Amino acid sequence: MEEERFDIKKEVFDFVKLLVFWFVVFLVVTRFIVNPIQVIGNSMYPTLKDKERGFSSIISRNFDIHRFDIVVVEAKDNSNDHWVKRVIGMPNETIECRDDVIYINGEPLEQDFLDEEYVASEVATYGRFTEDFGPFILGEDEYFLMGDNRQHSTDSRVVGAFHKDEITSVGIFIYYPFDEFGIK
Repeated sequence: MEEERFDIKKEVFDFVKLLVFWFVVFLVVTRFIVNPIQVIGNSMYPTLKDKERGFSSIISRNFDIHRFDIVVVEAKDNSNDHWVKRVIGMPNETIECRDDVIYINGEPLEQDFLDEEYVASEVATYGRFTEDFGPFILGEDEYFLMGDNRQHSTDSRVVGAFHKDEITSVGIFIYYPFDEFGIK
């Protein structure tokens, strides 16, 4: 019986091939399928918390974006950062806020996704949850995005509407911390 000889060159070459394979898989997945994210800041609190980690779907941005979807967008502050925000206004709509009520085309908007206890605590502190703004008239390809933590969010109220091509991914799946595991 012949013993196989250990060939260090072959082992190193196999290891390098394996590394290259997994690097290519990683690039393809993070370029075309999912976007790894880390929440930085409290603009989406309490829905998303600072330092949470997860993935967002790149593929979904090629389909319809719906009101109240959580999206990742390119920041408009020239920082090369990305912001996580919620879609409030859709293309060709007029959006404004008066007396803590958001109106879409003149109709009040129900925001059932907001945490009622948190909203009440913010109203007690600031006198209202959402400052008056607008009206903003959205164009054909524009979305009005806001953070869920209205008093602590830089969003479309400050920087204007976002075009669809500025939305890099849609939806958030949190994997860390483990007690927040799931789709948001």
